[in-house]
Amino acid sequence: MMRVLKPCCGLIAAALAGAVAALPASAHPAASGPPSTVRTDGTILIDGVQLPLSNLLSPQGAAYLRHLIVDKPFGEGPPLADITAERARQDKIMHVFLDPMVKRYAVKIREQRIGGVVTDVVEPADGIAPANRNRVLINLHGGGFVTGARTASLVESVPLAAVMKIKVISIDYRMGPEHQFPAASEDVAAVYREILKTHDPKRIGIYGCSAGGMLTAQSIAWFQTHNLPRPAAAGIFCASLGQLAAGDSAVLGMAVLGMSRPARRPAAAQPAPPPAPTYMGAVANDNPLAYPLTAPAVLAKFPPTLFISGTRSFEFSAALNSHNQLTKAGVESQFHGWDGMFHGFFYNSELPESREAYDMMTKFFDTQLAR
Repeated sequence: MMRVLKPCCGLIAAALAGAVAALPASAHPAASGPPSTVRTDGTILIDGVQLPLSNLLSPQGAAYLRHLIVDKPFGEGPPLADITAERARQDKIMHVFLDPMVKRYAVKIREQRIGGVVTDVVEPADGIAPANRNRVLINLHGGGFVTGARTASLVESVPLAAVMKIKVISIDYRMGPEHQFPAASEDVAAVYREILKTHDPKRIGIYGCSAGGMLTAQSIAWFQTHNLPRPAAAGIFCASLGQLAAGDSAVLGMAVLGMSRPARRPAAAQPAPPPAPTYMGAVANDNPLAYPLTAPAVLAKFPPTLFISGTRSFEFSAALNSHNQLTKAGVESQFHGWDGMFHGFFYNSELPESREAYDMMTKFFDTQLAR
């Protein structure tokens, strides 16, 4: 099946929306930070301290951040209990990003089963650059390990395919609650083994955002354990090599976006029902295949890695710490953060900050992948 997505005046421009709201609540940290109130100009008051919009943002970035803080286009409540309905809701959100994105970036998309796993292969509409004919990028989509297949995956794949003029293979890996760890790592490895039949690992890059960034790290650890050659480079975007939320930003991340604290259950209330199955389930916090940050020997074998985050993103501290730990282990690592930006900000291709991030990703992979 082939789809051609190209600029077209007939596409209806979608309203801008926040990637921070595109993840299920299960992917967010517990919002245990200080309570905040919001002014109409986007200024947030936290215990009497005023936090205005960053003066380092582009005009478009500032307007969009104000929209997220003040209008809360997708609310801030928990995801729907019905996983099918929740996936449909999240797919609708993803199209808010994808529809204007494909007006800006012309690509071809075809479904292909690789290693027994369904993938979307995304290529620039005007062809792959000669220098990239033997190179490929693997994308692992975000969505809290429960949503994002075939939608968030395209939001992450379309810009890089078009800007870098390279083939991007986005994997429709198994997710929760139907499947648990390490199902997704197994699917990534199956696709990777097949790609290795036609590509030198020195010409393969792998990346993902949020849960996809975590899965990128998990997959590299999985490759090590299963004697697969490491790829040339990794992109850990809006994620870390360990727990997704840690440090200062895990506490402040929701407050600096004007999100409220969760309501506390009265002491006399009935106990909460048991939680539904999650993808990570009861995986131990020190399992190096789930959280490579806990294993220095695993970190030391990582490929060159690029981290991208924003200062109002709950994973900012965890991502920065992961970068520091990789550097400590002797691995080439880059960390780039955008002031005032939020979780998954580059899903919105209309922001100058997002296009700066695409250029940064392109430069990194072009430098690291062999020709």
